[in-house]
Amino acid sequence: MRNSVAMWTTASLMMLIICSTDAKLAIITTNQDIQVGEEILLLCKASGEGEITWHKDGEEIDDEEIVSKVDETSSKLKIAKASFRDAGRYICKCDFESGHNDEAQTLLFIYEGPSFGNTTTYHEFLEGTDGVVPCAVSGQPAVNVVWLRDKQEISINSERRVWQKDSTLFIGTVKREDAGTYVCQAQIRGRQIFRSLSVSVVINAPPRVHMKEEVKKVMAGPEANVSLLCLVDGQPKPNITWTMPVPFDPPRHQFNSDRSQLSILSVTHEDYGEYVCTAANKIGESAATIMLHVFEAPEVLVSAEQQIASVGERVSVSCNVSGHPHPELHWLNKLNGQAIGQESGRVRVADGVLLIDDIVPSDGGLYSCMAVSSSGNASRDVSIQTQPGPPLYLSVSPGPTSVLFSLKTLPVNGGTPITSFVLQWRQSPNEQWKEITVPVSDALAITSLKPYTKYAVRFAALNAVGVGEFSDTNNIRTLGMREPDSPILLTDRIKIEGNSFFIPLKQTDDGGSPLLSFSVRYKQYTEAAEWKEMQLSRNADSVFLQNLSFGSDYDLEVMALNANGSSIPARFNFTIAEQPYKGSSMTKGSVVGIVLVIFLVVFLAVDATCCYRNRCGLLMTIAVKIFGQKVPGLKMLEEGDANVNGVKLKGITSRGSSHQLAQLALQASKDLGQRKDARCDKAPLTKNEKKQAGRELSNANA
Repeated sequence: MRNSVAMWTTASLMMLIICSTDAKLAIITTNQDIQVGEEILLLCKASGEGEITWHKDGEEIDDEEIVSKVDETSSKLKIAKASFRDAGRYICKCDFESGHNDEAQTLLFIYEGPSFGNTTTYHEFLEGTDGVVPCAVSGQPAVNVVWLRDKQEISINSERRVWQKDSTLFIGTVKREDAGTYVCQAQIRGRQIFRSLSVSVVINAPPRVHMKEEVKKVMAGPEANVSLLCLVDGQPKPNITWTMPVPFDPPRHQFNSDRSQLSILSVTHEDYGEYVCTAANKIGESAATIMLHVFEAPEVLVSAEQQIASVGERVSVSCNVSGHPHPELHWLNKLNGQAIGQESGRVRVADGVLLIDDIVPSDGGLYSCMAVSSSGNASRDVSIQTQPGPPLYLSVSPGPTSVLFSLKTLPVNGGTPITSFVLQWRQSPNEQWKEITVPVSDALAITSLKPYTKYAVRFAALNAVGVGEFSDTNNIRTLGMREPDSPILLTDRIKIEGNSFFIPLKQTDDGGSPLLSFSVRYKQYTEAAEWKEMQLSRNADSVFLQNLSFGSDYDLEVMALNANGSSIPARFNFTIAEQPYKGSSMTKGSVVGIVLVIFLVVFLAVDATCCYRNRCGLLMTIAVKIFGQKVPGLKMLEEGDANVNGVKLKGITSRGSSHQLAQLALQASKDLGQRKDARCDKAPLTKNEKKQAGRELSNANA
């Protein structure tokens, strides 16, 4: 480094020599601030030859060990180790050969330090105490000390919590935020000479632990998981340990990275208890406790979900409940919604067991064993089944060969649905009961009995358990047999829509024998119409006819049939109205065409009449042109003979009147009709045919 300084000095002097035209003198030095013990080197360079001398504070320096001649134009002053006495003003003087004198001067400052000696660079304080951070600084001639944090100067105001006095830093009642790096900066007074020392301050705090929750509740189960969180604070960072009421199980007990959170998987009732979280560092330790309550959903177990017993037997069903907290056990009769008490009685509960003594049909039904606790409710149903009860509120009606039972209400079913009824009968007490089983959906009737005979009858309900108690025995006599009464047609409720007809019917008396069917006949109200027939089932309640003729009158007959014959017909007449007119979508051209056709037809009819009656008109003209004066058929008229519809007419001439011709034509038609009557049966005329014939006869007479 010193060689570099020498080279730089030499180069500078050469530049001064080159650039200077007058004799000048200059002192070249690397630094004016010299630390004690360092080397002092001053070079005096003249722009010409001459005698150079050195002076310090006005006195010439003649010490050859300090001052030496470099060449004819330069001199060097060198002090190997600087001391405080070497500080001062140094002057270089030169008497140039040209007779010119010049001098140059420089001021050297000698200092020692600043030095921090054995100042401690790491301090630890306990949170809440007062901290003192000294900075041992030495140096000459004098040193100023400043404390910095984050490049900000700390105040020397003692009223603040963090302040500086002399070279010492004071922190009152230290806090966590006071931790960090502080800088002690020393400066030689009056000079830009600085030294800095970094000091680390650590604030320690004892562990503090608290749980997020003091009590944790969880429902046990394979899918139930729970997490316990331990909030820990302290400096240095505390180590966390857990104390559990169960042995540590790695698959189920899991921790996060700093062990501040404990996760328990698939919680069971054994996990219930206190969990202690302990945090410790070199300052101390702290602990907190959380209580884990594990609830188990109630469960219900019964000895049987279905109990079948005959009437009069004893029924016993046990029930066990479990859960945490242990649930209360209750038995409930679901038929009436009432709880079954613990007191004595025919139906009671003893130590969780449902007891029913001398079971009766009304005891049948669903019973529920219920578990009730703060963690929830659970239940299990038990079906108690026995035979049905006896039929009550019944009536018995005789027929000629049957007996019909009717019930206002079904018997008590004994806890399972009634599927059918057993009907029994006998003629004398010495006979065995005869019986039939009838589905519950069918009529309760005993058939094929003898007419006008006395019977004893009874019946009972049947369910999956068996036959219930029979009803009281009724003695009844069957009626005599006859045909059913005529069905009643409800004419006030008929419906006619288009060409369809609907009328309700009902049957009041089947004549003592079940109906077999209804016979229906209907026809148009004309002499030639034939009856159409159809059969309806015995359960039919209406007659429905379709595809009838519009604008027609109809006759209807309905008869009821049983094994003894048919009833007198119930008759009714009705009319189907004319079919409604449906407008067409003809175009104007179609209408014009139809009008022209009608005009042409009328024209031809008039012209033909004129031709045959008065021998005039267009047709007559055409006939004369083609046949001449003798028109076919005209000769016959002139000669007095004609053949109309196969009847030969005589005595008619062309000069005869048209009235004679019409009378003879009508007479010929009548003769033809008489001949036809002689060959075939006469068919009756309809109303319209009679009206048409009357009009034709009137026109002919006219």
